[in-house]
Amino acid sequence: MELLYLHGFASSPDSGKARYLADRLGPFGCRLHVPDLNEPDFSTLTVTRMLDDVDRTIAAIPAGPVMLIGSSLGGFVALHAAARRAAVTGAHPIAGLILLAPAVDFASSRESHLTPADIDDWRRTNRRDVFHHAYGRTVPVRFALYADGHGYDAFGVRVDVPMLVFQGIRDTIVRPESVIEFAASRPNVTLRLLDDDHQLQNHLDEVWRESAAFLGLDRTP
Repeated sequence: MELLYLHGFASSPDSGKARYLADRLGPFGCRLHVPDLNEPDFSTLTVTRMLDDVDRTIAAIPAGPVMLIGSSLGGFVALHAAARRAAVTGAHPIAGLILLAPAVDFASSRESHLTPADIDDWRRTNRRDVFHHAYGRTVPVRFALYADGHGYDAFGVRVDVPMLVFQGIRDTIVRPESVIEFAASRPNVTLRLLDDDHQLQNHLDEVWRESAAFLGLDRTP
């Protein structure tokens, strides 16, 4: 099985969680593919572009089942990537998803971080400055990210493969209530609520143990 990790917004393939998981998968002979979703230009980022990047990455790996692992916005993208691929027959069926604090409210009416005034200003100026954690500086993002993302609804997507979802109950970036609601109506979703914030740093060992069992890697290599 091939594994693909999708990093979060304003993050990178060198994120702490990507490196943590790659280190633990290595002894099992599992390679973690981590595309750089910032490329070619973070400022012109859209959900559709990220989905296209995922498709290209999957097409380039050996044929066989693929497990998608997504963090925050990467979780949102993983969900829609699985839905997109379920509609076509190919050599890379999606076997399951592991989602870490998935941004299920992204660019929707449920989004709690942007007021109508914020959205209007972003539309008018075509610029919203965000701090990019991987770059260590503030970078402008065009309104296309929000406009394009508004066309993708996590709550309207049905993905029938098994899903393991981790969510911190003290998360101030992704509303825990939304993730709970998302999981409640989907019998194929196993939700693990953790006493942690958005980064889940205090529970990475628990995330790994449960993910390893989910992947069938719960025995010592």
